[in-house]
Amino acid sequence: MVVSRRGSGSITLPTGQTMAIHTRTHEEEDLPHATKKTMADHLRKYESLFTLTPQRMRMIVEAFKDSLELGLQKPKQIVPMIPTFVFGWPTGTESGDFLALDLGGTNLRVCLVTLQGEGKFEMTQTKYRLTEEQKQDEGQKLFDFCAECLKTFIDTNFTDEDGTSLLKPGELLPLGFTFSYPCYQTRIDHGELIRWTKGFGAKNTEGRDVAEMFRQSIEKYQLPVAMTALINDTTGTLIASHYVNPKTKIAVIFGTGCNAAYMENVKDIEKINDLGISEKDQMAINCEWGAFDSFEHEHLPRTKYDIIVDETSNKPGEQAFEKLISGRYLGEILRLVICELIDEGVLFLGQETYKLEIPYVFETAFLSLMESDPTDELLMIIGIFTHFFAVETTLAERQFFRALAMLIGRRAARLSACGIAAIVGRMGYLDEGCLVGADGSLYNKYPGFADRVHEGLIDVFGEKGNNIKTVHAEDGSGVGSAIIAAMTKARRDVGLYPHV
Repeated sequence: MVVSRRGSGSITLPTGQTMAIHTRTHEEEDLPHATKKTMADHLRKYESLFTLTPQRMRMIVEAFKDSLELGLQKPKQIVPMIPTFVFGWPTGTESGDFLALDLGGTNLRVCLVTLQGEGKFEMTQTKYRLTEEQKQDEGQKLFDFCAECLKTFIDTNFTDEDGTSLLKPGELLPLGFTFSYPCYQTRIDHGELIRWTKGFGAKNTEGRDVAEMFRQSIEKYQLPVAMTALINDTTGTLIASHYVNPKTKIAVIFGTGCNAAYMENVKDIEKINDLGISEKDQMAINCEWGAFDSFEHEHLPRTKYDIIVDETSNKPGEQAFEKLISGRYLGEILRLVICELIDEGVLFLGQETYKLEIPYVFETAFLSLMESDPTDELLMIIGIFTHFFAVETTLAERQFFRALAMLIGRRAARLSACGIAAIVGRMGYLDEGCLVGADGSLYNKYPGFADRVHEGLIDVFGEKGNNIKTVHAEDGSGVGSAIIAAMTKARRDVGLYPHV
């Protein structure tokens, strides 16, 4: 139902819940509230804290380029620039049936991808929910759960009506395993987990070969599967987007986490010079750029709220860039500002605010709703604060909350543009131009995020920034994973696979 401008109404949230809304006509008379002038004064302070000037952005881009270079020269750097052992671009002629298993931040997804060549494909998929307990339990148990879901999917999709397998005896289905957490790789079917991100903390996994752990689970359940490639979703996004549109040269993810991948010349990846790979080759690099400026904190403009987010996180000091721009943290940054104003006696005097004092209770989806509220009275914002937090708001306060959401969202997009600009500058893509395949909930669902990234690129590069365009990426963790499995199989079949 469309929200009325006065009186009652209801809206449907991204979660599917329906929320009733009621406007009050005499709300200012019942409780002490901040005045319009007070809120305007506070907003000016936050504008100066959260605004990134073009000059500051260009400084961040230069520091970012240095970090990328360092990661290519030496192993175990802050931005690790992980060689993926995905060699070159897809030809577009890849074809056949491939499985993809995607261990994401909230779901486990199993896909059957039929590649048809000429940039075309068909896909069948099933999602399985991950519980918080599974994310923190023993690592091997997590991979056993992945194998159980894979077994269910194969039993459903590869058996006929009387339960007979459609696979030939001994036939193994090639599988691309999308594991979107930073790993060190020395070949494509191996990966040692550097650290968990996105709120995962499964025990006895960091420092171990997750591909081997998953293989053990595949064997335990006797699955007809050959795990061909271990890939990151961002690398998959790069390959899938290029498969469909060859102008795509960079892929970025802006969601629960953030990351980028691009195609680098092997001769410029100094740290793998000793592996005997041809210098004429190209290899996809998984940047893991969420770690940019971690530990030292020299380049990014962190506010005291960002520092609190960092210090109270499960990985203090780490993932500094991610904590300023990913969907996991933006709502929490806004909540911390609100809590500070409650403590200062500016907001919600005489009201119970304990619901707002719970960390991470203010979802980034609320910021999206606040920014896109089409009503004069900002009824969606009334709904959020009354329904979820049981507090009354004035129009001046709601206008302040929306403006604050815009500041935090805009900063995230402009910092994201800095990362893209660093890769564009490094690879010399500015004059010829390129497409950037972008994916993730923030890019896809947050109002104006893509436009703000674009504005940021123009602020860094001037008018030439128009040559770099972000587009909705193809499905990297499903289709991309399958294409990489196909590319890897093709290289192996003709003896091109480097034995490292």
